[in-house]
Amino acid sequence: MTKSTMTKKGAIILLFAAFIVPVILAKFALENDWFSRGSTNKGELLQPVKDINAVLSDQPKRWRLLYTLPAECDAACQNAIYSIHQVWLALGKESDRAEVTVLITPESDANTTQQIATEKNIRAITTTNEKIKSLQLNTRGNEILLVDTLNNAMLRYDVHDDKQAAVMASRDILADLKKLLKLSRIG
Repeated sequence: MTKSTMTKKGAIILLFAAFIVPVILAKFALENDWFSRGSTNKGELLQPVKDINAVLSDQPKRWRLLYTLPAECDAACQNAIYSIHQVWLALGKESDRAEVTVLITPESDANTTQQIATEKNIRAITTTNEKIKSLQLNTRGNEILLVDTLNNAMLRYDVHDDKQAAVMASRDILADLKKLLKLSRIG
């Protein structure tokens, strides 16, 4: 073999390696979780999603910020209602595509139920504890759910006793909801 033949074979091997080695490394990286998979959502992704059709089936197709009113509405409960209402207001011109929804049971705090009834931007839906439990929803009022237009709860957010922490958490809800509204043509 001549030196030029060896150089041509080396160039072909080098060219082959330059294209194949990165593909093989990427495959190993994906299979072995060598990197942290990036996610852009701020809330906790529910897997599988929770189907909420049993209580929302007769409602218009909208994105929803869903909260279940507990038996006693403490500071965390008040902050949750305030936060989701502020998120809805912050949507501006997109607010007609989303809705603040509070599920109320016969055991829910009566004073807060009356307060919600006076709010024109909050939809109160009365349901039973049995229906809420069958949907595996939390009745303690310690979570806010982001529900899509097909009535699937897909993201979960914690509620906070501290007003400042609640405001900071509502920024996360707003960021997720704006991103979903931008990507969605429904609702």
